[in-house]
Amino acid sequence: QVQLVESGGGLVQAGGSLRLSCAASGRTSGTYAMGWFRPAPGKEREFVAAMKWILGSDRTLYADSVKGRFAISGDNRKTTVTLQMSSLIPEDTAVYFCAMKRGLVDGIFQANNYDYWGQGTQVTVSS
Repeated sequence: QVQLVESGGGLVQAGGSLRLSCAASGRTSGTYAMGWFRPAPGKEREFVAAMKWILGSDRTLYADSVKGRFAISGDNRKTTVTLQMSSLIPEDTAVYFCAMKRGLVDGIFQANNYDYWGQGTQVTVSS
C-alpha cells in the first residue's frame, strides 16, 4: 500500500512562483517514476511533468506548455518529488495531482500508466 500526499498549493499572482511537494509513504520499493498531472478540458488528467529513476541515468520530461517554467526533481530515496513552478499564468490554475509509477514501463507522460495517486493540491493564479 502506498500513500501520496501533495502540499504547497496556494493563490499567487501571474508571474509568481510556487513549489509543490509530494511525499510517498508505505511500500514504495520498486518506484520507477513520479509525476504531476492536472485536469484539463476534455481530459481527466493532463500531463505536466515527471521524472524516472534509472541507475546512472535519471530523466525528466515536461509538457510543452510548462517547459522552461517548471522544474521537477526527486530525492535519492525515490519517495519525494517536487515541482518548482515559476512564471505562473492563469492557465496554470488547476488541482495538481502527484502520481507514482512502478515497474519498467515506457510512457511516463500517460496518466493511465501510473499506479498510485494523491488527493491533489489547488493552485490558483490570478491575473
